[in-house]
Amino acid sequence: MASLESEHNLSPADISRIIEMAWEDRTPFEAIANQFAVDESQVIKIMRRHMSAGAFRRWRARVSGRKTKHADLRQPGVSRHQSSTHNKANR
Repeated sequence: MASLESEHNLSPADISRIIEMAWEDRTPFEAIANQFAVDESQVIKIMRRHMSAGAFRRWRARVSGRKTKHADLRQPGVSRHQSSTHNKANR
């Protein structure tokens, strides 16, 4: 059986970015799906496969029920967020 990553032709850089986006509080699963064509359940599988058990449990506890991780649960005025410290070297 082929792995999830090979089924979706995800490079190690793609997997790294998916993990980074999944950890970000204000990046909804829909944004990950739009960029990488993987749904929430597939993101969970990627996180489980590429993180330690403890880190995965902390992440699941953090995102479970979090309104900002689901675009449909967000307030209507919130469309995008970028931290003021994001990519500060390029500013």
